Amino acid sequence: MVELTVVMPAYNEEERIYRNLLEAARQIEKFEPSFRIVVVNDGSSDHTDAEVRRAMAQDSRIGLITYKHNEGKGYAVRRGMLAARSPYVAFLDSDLELPPYLLADFLSEARKGADVVIGSKMHPDSKLEYPLMRRILSVGYYIYLKVLFSMKLRDTQTGIKLFRTSCIRPILEATHAVKFSFDIEILARASRLGLTIKEMPVVVHFSRNRADRSKIRLSSIFQMFWDAIRIKNRLRREKYRVN
Repeated sequence: MVELTVVMPAYNEEERIYRNLLEAARQIEKFEPSFRIVVVNDGSSDHTDAEVRRAMAQDSRIGLITYKHNEGKGYAVRRGMLAARSPYVAFLDSDLELPPYLLADFLSEARKGADVVIGSKMHPDSKLEYPLMRRILSVGYYIYLKVLFSMKLRDTQTGIKLFRTSCIRPILEATHAVKFSFDIEILARASRLGLTIKEMPVVVHFSRNRADRSKIRLSSIFQMFWDAIRIKNRLRREKYRVN
């Protein structure tokens, strides 16, 4: 049986997805030989689908879930993680700004007993190479979420997380967020359930230039702030108990 499933959401990544998938497989196999990478093509309008299939022809451990309409990162990650049948499931941004080898320590922490292991840019041991404005936005968003949810976490949005599949599945089934606020909702639910959440340092290499920028726009940032309020209100209304 596969031990680890790594879900990689992708939207219009035709220029890099082929080589990134093969590189991810090379890095993961060094610490976990029994794994599967599941790419979720989130309604890309370019040739992402074809490039993923080209990687699949090179490495049978790579799989694909694809659909026509762009539904948002949260939807894509949720779709891929619900398809996992391994004891552990992770998700990782397909641009590889966060290197896949980081999952080695994440998996080790999960095997020691952590239910949820998340990357944190604000961990004192993290090594960051990305624009100042993104750092400022990260700190501002952290303060906002701290006030709103009172979670003892320094960073909810870094695109690398690993879970015990048995713990995350019921949370995924109850989760409504489909875009960038997906992370907030699953962590807020995990915290309410009393799951053990471990924060880990990350290495970030910003890979996009001005002509190839991050998919997070100003409108997305405003949407994230609004979505966080809606998640807070939704959780307040729910009678969410540990069974």
